[in-house]
Amino acid sequence: MEGIDNMPALVFDENHIRQVIDRVVGRTFRMDFSWDWPGGVAFYGVCEAYKATGNESYLEKVKAWVDENMEDGLPKLSVNGVSIGHSLLTLYETTKEEKYIATAKDMAEFLTHEAARFGDGILQHTVNSETYNFPEQAWVDTMFMAGYFLLRIGALLDDKAYFEDGLRQYHGHENVLQDPVTNLYYHGWDNIAGNHMSGIYWARGNAWAALTMARALEIVPVTHPSFMVIEGSLRDQLSALVRLQDPDTGLWHTIVDDPASPLETSGSAGIACALLTRGRLYNKYTQKSIGGILSKITEDGTVTGVSAGTAVMKDADGYRNVPDKRIQGWGQGLALAFLSELLNVKNNPY
Repeated sequence: MEGIDNMPALVFDENHIRQVIDRVVGRTFRMDFSWDWPGGVAFYGVCEAYKATGNESYLEKVKAWVDENMEDGLPKLSVNGVSIGHSLLTLYETTKEEKYIATAKDMAEFLTHEAARFGDGILQHTVNSETYNFPEQAWVDTMFMAGYFLLRIGALLDDKAYFEDGLRQYHGHENVLQDPVTNLYYHGWDNIAGNHMSGIYWARGNAWAALTMARALEIVPVTHPSFMVIEGSLRDQLSALVRLQDPDTGLWHTIVDDPASPLETSGSAGIACALLTRGRLYNKYTQKSIGGILSKITEDGTVTGVSAGTAVMKDADGYRNVPDKRIQGWGQGLALAFLSELLNVKNNPY
């Protein structure tokens, strides 16, 4: 691999990126969301777009949605449903309205005192449904939905308990999900069976891990022992992922080490966003991703090629056959996170 100093600077049209962001945000708010993870990821992306562009109308749209949904009180919570908390934290940081942090604390308290756990305090994957139950299963999604949220609220409130619990999720999920040979993250771990179920390295799952570890490193002090643990995990994961990037499109396959599986946009956006946080080191890979991801966004702001909500499937064919023809909140949100990070890098190239 080329040395850092020889890495070419990223080339893109900043005004065009802003226009695409605007289209994606507009299309996102022509979708309907409940208080659950599709909206949680979508609005996280919108909040990132607000921070990168300064366009207050983006945050106003999120605020209007949150205010309307908060009027009826919180629904029954799940680990995945807590992802709405990312938007609450941004709203509180921006408006200082106490109702947002109060609700976010309710969600953090749910995770701390009520959510199911196993092993070394690892949060069991749960969703807003009585139909689906995953006893003592860790899914990599939790690193974004709950781990990163606990880290953020812990840092915002200077609450050591929340902060350390967020770190516990990072370390616990790394221990059971990151393969020590490939350095890729498995989709899930069944603690009862003692295996990784189908044993698949899923693109969006690797995106959840990479993106949130990159974000964690912006919050965790370099003097904290966890910093080195997370930095090492992310370093090795990204080093493996760049070598699996499709060389023609700059995207990743939904099973990252299986070229026969479809290319997938949301996972690619999350992985590319994490690469952007590493400075110039991975510019030749992220440059390819820019064109690939932009090519998947339509004129009306729909992010295409996004796989539907994906359980830990039984086998590789299960992942290969997940439909990807519909617009999805997580596709919108992860694309916005990537495009927003491009603007951030433009302002701080190193």
